[in-house]
Amino acid sequence: MCRLFAGQDPGRYRPINRSVRIGGHSTSIQLEAAFWDLIDDMALSQGMSTPRFLSILHDEALTIHGSVSNFASLLRTSCLIYLINGDSHTEERAPPQIMAAE
Repeated sequence: MCRLFAGQDPGRYRPINRSVRIGGHSTSIQLEAAFWDLIDDMALSQGMSTPRFLSILHDEALTIHGSVSNFASLLRTSCLIYLINGDSHTEERAPPQIMAAE
């Protein structure tokens, strides 16, 4: 069992920093490469660029919760939700939809 996890390509857990503009401010987000791959897929599934997806996600979380204390953690757990809801074994589930700010 552990070989499956321990034997993975080290490039998948290599940290990557990306600079993005969120809420009108430039910021840097560090996530492992595997998470960035998923976030790029999530953005594509929503028909938008990754920077736009991140900005809208942040704005919506801010609206719902009043603050976003750890955006990187929000992104990681969003990836988990995406994987769970995108499970090909359950056709009734669809990837979560992000509503564009009006």
